[in-house]
Amino acid sequence: MFFAAIDIFRGADLLIYPLALCSLVLVFILVERSYALRRSAILPDDLVDAVVAGRPISGGEHSVLSRIVAFSEQHPGDPDAVKAFARLELVRMERGIPYLDVIYAGAPLIGLTGTVWALIRVFSSLTVEGGLPDPVKFTSGVSLALSATVIGLLIAVPALVGGGVLQRRVDKYAAQLDVLLERILARKPVA
Repeated sequence: MFFAAIDIFRGADLLIYPLALCSLVLVFILVERSYALRRSAILPDDLVDAVVAGRPISGGEHSVLSRIVAFSEQHPGDPDAVKAFARLELVRMERGIPYLDVIYAGAPLIGLTGTVWALIRVFSSLTVEGGLPDPVKFTSGVSLALSATVIGLLIAVPALVGGGVLQRRVDKYAAQLDVLLERILARKPVA
């Protein structure tokens, strides 16, 4: 089993390096964004409750909602600036997620390139003088050639699923922030 995995990586040849880079970036973005988009970092419950109830704002320091509340308190009477700041916070939440789309599209193409490259090598080893190739060696070469595509697809699937899940999470937070933003803007400034 272990040797089969090594053969698969060997079959990807030089294109294993960009595929490895794609997989490392994929794992980093998924882990970092999953941590950054946890509820307590975006909409802490105590702060949400205070905004909804119209109570004095406290708690939830260093969260997205607390930064929006702080900005609104620094710029009373300027709802357009507060809305623009909230949009900037949404852009910050989406940071890195578009790269998952690039990985999702690029990794299979890199894998396909590796497969074509390896198939060219396999078929170029056939000569008119040599006759038919050794069937075991030929089929082994073709199967190794397909390994780059498999690796590319194994990278693309988590990028597609992870990107969709993270984008859905951002969209959900955006809808909740939109409602909370109306409550924040309706608050009377504290004198």
